Amino acid sequence: MHLDLSEMSQLAPIFRELFKGYHISRRDPELYAQLSNAQDQYRTLFKALGFELVCDTRGFYYFVPDLAAAQVNKTAQRLALFTFILVEHLADQGRDPVAVLDGGSLGRDELPSLLEKYRDLFLQAEVQTQDELEEKIMRRMTQLGFASEEVGIYRFLPPMHRFLDVCLSVQQDRDLAASLHSDLPLPTPVLIDDDSDEKLLQTDDPLDLAEFDESEETEEQALARAIAEEQELDA
Repeated sequence: MHLDLSEMSQLAPIFRELFKGYHISRRDPELYAQLSNAQDQYRTLFKALGFELVCDTRGFYYFVPDLAAAQVNKTAQRLALFTFILVEHLADQGRDPVAVLDGGSLGRDELPSLLEKYRDLFLQAEVQTQDELEEKIMRRMTQLGFASEEVGIYRFLPPMHRFLDVCLSVQQDRDLAASLHSDLPLPTPVLIDDDSDEKLLQTDDPLDLAEFDESEETEEQALARAIAEEQELDA
């Protein structure tokens, strides 16, 4: 495929955001619009870089690294654990977890009671105070495009479906096991050591949110190399 760089005017910021693990959604109108309009060209270029560009039909884009080598990192574990906690907490309150996590919001004033109620689980994520909860989980959610922060409110964005889908899948397994009166042990999110070969949840998408290794090549060098290689093929 011939790459028309004139149609890819947002290439640098798009690559920079995806490269660091950010999820581009309609909240980023210029980047999202260009990805949508030139999706095939961007996918071809990023494939030359070694990245898979994923477009979720619910309205967001993200990079998947080499699945064979991907490991669930500490950030992904924390966000997955927090999503499980939220689903259970909202259900206990009679609120629809899907409605809240699909475009709804969570008040900052709800965090203290949430932390106290699930203190044992938060300890697994090395979170003991509200400041740590906001720093290690809520801030990372906003940095990676899963949520936005307004005055006293965290509003969830479409990329939250990456975690919500996993939570709902596990819940369906639990419901099925209960209906069959089964003693089948079902997974509870547990943080694992970095050296362990164990994975938090076995899915096709490992939710690897780590920044890609830049020790050998910077993002600018990688981008320039991919463009040069693609243009050589077209020559």
